[in-house]
Amino acid sequence: MKNEWTVIPASEADIDAVRERCRRMVRRRAAVSAGVAAVPIPGVDVMTDLGLFTQLIDEVNREFGLTPAQIERLQPKMKLIAYEAVVSLGGMLVGKVVTRELVATVLKRSAGKLAARQAGKLVPIAGQIASATIGFFAFRQIGYQHVEACAKVARQVVVQAR
Repeated sequence: MKNEWTVIPASEADIDAVRERCRRMVRRRAAVSAGVAAVPIPGVDVMTDLGLFTQLIDEVNREFGLTPAQIERLQPKMKLIAYEAVVSLGGMLVGKVVTRELVATVLKRSAGKLAARQAGKLVPIAGQIASATIGFFAFRQIGYQHVEACAKVARQVVVQAR
């Protein structure tokens, strides 16, 4: 049972349930991203991805109890554990205020995939299909990485808080 201070999932089973819920959310958003990527207008998909991904990161952080506001409401000991876990596990977007600029930085890591996706739009039909496929898998991969980072931080907090 959670006390009033606890916003991070309280058990391994709770963390696993949140993880699965968030992975479903990532897949749904990746499908939307792929649909937009199939539109043959250059740049629309990138702007859509920035918006979708910004919302996704914020929602995943919230589900795990790892938004900056949620962390601030933790008991002092748990707050320290949460911040130490974020730093040691290297979750770039975990526990951060998510901005489009921060998301753009993360998406730049996938610049090769984004360039291939944009180039694919120049070839009718097949290029749109390829662009949508690349967009889906790139978005899903980055989303999954964030979900796993949040799950690791939450596990660390649960283990160390005992």
